[in-house]
Amino acid sequence: MSRPVIGVLTALERARWSVWDQQAALLPTNYLDAIRAAGGMALMLAPDPALTADPDEALDLVDGLMLAGGADIDPAIYGAERHVETQETVPERDAFELAMTRRAIERDIPFLGICRGMQLLNVAHGGSLRQHLPEEFGHHEHRKAIGTFDGADHDVKLVPGSLAARAAGEELHGTKSHHHQGVGRVGDGLVVSGWALNDELPEAIELPDRDFVLGVQWHPEADERSRLIGALVEQARTHRDPRVAGAATTGAAQRDGADGAATPARAR
Repeated sequence: MSRPVIGVLTALERARWSVWDQQAALLPTNYLDAIRAAGGMALMLAPDPALTADPDEALDLVDGLMLAGGADIDPAIYGAERHVETQETVPERDAFELAMTRRAIERDIPFLGICRGMQLLNVAHGGSLRQHLPEEFGHHEHRKAIGTFDGADHDVKLVPGSLAARAAGEELHGTKSHHHQGVGRVGDGLVVSGWALNDELPEAIELPDRDFVLGVQWHPEADERSRLIGALVEQARTHRDPRVAGAATTGAAQRDGADGAATPARAR
């Protein structure tokens, strides 16, 4: 049986490799590794104006959708003034991810937002962000060192029975984080299902009226013990199988119809 396809939305960043220094659509490979390890196939989807206008062209190809971490979201989207620490926003990526997220949720496609992806999920539902946590909470526990998860572990308490707790497999969950922003006003229809033990910052949000729409503020792709991406892949498999069976039945009926229509012609 073919693997469920997880669409992963890429960043747009200036990058260097070999002899090149160019704008690139990129994604850390640990996202891809985690999807493959869980039995899925990763399909990288770069920001594309045509897909921003019509997300279905890409969403028709996938069984689940994942939003990765990355640049700050433009605060103008949620009606806020830019904080001095809100830097390097990428409007093309913001617009693309908002369109893909909203349409995927309309179609009840399994969805996992990671770090920035959780924040994007909240903004897509009309929520807002805290733009610089150290200023509000007086500590740097959510991002102790730029560019590394070393020393960034902290515990999150998850609501018993919530999607977050079921996906994580526990109610007290150790996480790896690297962010300076967080959820402010919670978006319409979303519920908070996890909080940081150290400061009560919302760390998981979900949409109860959908089968699998989850945002987490931490980075499960950086933790080989995490079950979260595996839970997304399994839900994507469940979402895919009826569609695959339906497509196979339709294809068989069309072939039978074509054969049946051809028979009288041969008889004549």
